[in-house]
Amino acid sequence: MIVRSPLLRIHDMLESIRGIEKALAGKSIRDYERSWLLRSAIERGIEVISEASRHLGSELKAQHENVRWKDIAGIGNILRHDYQRVDATIIWKAVKDDLPPLKAALLALKASLE
Repeated sequence: MIVRSPLLRIHDMLESIRGIEKALAGKSIRDYERSWLLRSAIERGIEVISEASRHLGSELKAQHENVRWKDIAGIGNILRHDYQRVDATIIWKAVKDDLPPLKAALLALKASLE
């Protein structure tokens, strides 16, 4: 298995966030709820963010304590293993409310590592 550096993990997370933002541009929650393809794409992006976040060291995460790191790591498990419980409204809210501060934190971490 190839070991990816924290900087590459941050890149993976930012790429997923950009993909989610692009996929949801101009879309409403109703559009999201009605499209299996859109929901699946967003959920996959969140899974990548979740998994990559697990590989960032605690010292990096401590620089941004306002980010809900534990919840980010946990949502991936729900999407993978407890998928029947996934609520489109909760995912929509997480994307709209939680991704912007995560993105800002990741951009700051990226800048500090480069």
